[in-house]
Amino acid sequence: MTRAVLSLGSNLGDRLEHLRAAVALLGGSVRQVSGVYETPPWGDTGQPPYLNAVLLAEDAAATSRDWLARARACEAAEGRERDPERRYGPRTLDVDVLAVCDAEGRAVTSDDPELTLPHPRAHLRAFVLRPWLDLQPGGELPGHGRIADLLTVPELAADVAAVTPRPDLSLESTT
Repeated sequence: MTRAVLSLGSNLGDRLEHLRAAVALLGGSVRQVSGVYETPPWGDTGQPPYLNAVLLAEDAAATSRDWLARARACEAAEGRERDPERRYGPRTLDVDVLAVCDAEGRAVTSDDPELTLPHPRAHLRAFVLRPWLDLQPGGELPGHGRIADLLTVPELAADVAAVTPRPDLSLESTT
């Protein structure tokens, strides 16, 4: 059984429906989904705000590469277009593989440029860490420490303050 932590983000079109679509496409592998948060764009401020969430998923046979393939399939299904000139630009759906644990519960590591694990910038992103904390209050980002502690790093203070909970929004399907 592998377990994966995936982040979801959208800032184009019907943001909430794009996130809901990802949860639906991941189907029975989804075990928990965080609350929804509204966040300013990161890395490229000339775009609309995002809705973000994190989910925990598991599958008996999935490898870390399988989780990446599933993430990309969700993005493609929601019309994600990658602009090589704008790495952190707007998107209908962004699904990142943050961390994967193998069947024995050990963190999977990879330095492959296509799939670096744990995610190389997760520890810098309040919009990832804050929803993840909802799901795993005692959780850790492999190689970086406890999620709760990472959120107290002075460099993230302004970002943490800008992560706004949206209790009025749910990733449960309305259909």
